[in-house]
Amino acid sequence: MQRKVDATQSGVKISFVGEVKKESIVAMVQNCQSGGCSCMSEATKQKIKDIQISGEDGDVALDINGEIKKEEIEEALSKSLVLNTQCC
Repeated sequence: MQRKVDATQSGVKISFVGEVKKESIVAMVQNCQSGGCSCMSEATKQKIKDIQISGEDGDVALDINGEIKKEEIEEALSKSLVLNTQCC
């Protein structure tokens, strides 16, 4: 799976292409929103106003709106158990 993180005017956009299932991205977001992960600090989580998931298996986009920086998201992605082990 390839992932690309880009800064946007309203936050950050992550594009996942290749061997990615939309349900895995949904699980990652739900895990984060429920506090079930430790991939980012509470201070970073507080900066996020909204998360939108779009696309389909093989091409999934995640739009994160808020006062969040590209580097914060890249660090969180590197720590994500869902993405890095393909299990919950």
